[in-house]
Amino acid sequence: MKDADADPVVKQYRSQITDADLGIVQALNKRVALVARLHAYKRERGYDVIDPAREDWLLSYLTRANGGPISADALATLYHHLLEISTAEARRLNGADPSGEEATA
Repeated sequence: MKDADADPVVKQYRSQITDADLGIVQALNKRVALVARLHAYKRERGYDVIDPAREDWLLSYLTRANGGPISADALATLYHHLLEISTAEARRLNGADPSGEEATA
């Protein structure tokens, strides 16, 4: 059996995948920071933090903009996980417990 680790084409693809993954992590961190700021702003003004209509609109927009190869179903799954992670991390950054209540010291 051949050793894929020594293959230069495998190395090149792996390097490109690592670069793409770094971009994903950077984009996710940027998204979480923005969501945390938005949630804090909304709380200060008494707005609902979660906006299901906005989430539905954004998923529809992203689905239309998706040029593939990821399928619409896979994109929807990813987006729902992204929303869960962004919301949970925004709560953590804003000092709220997982239920969404503000933590008290």
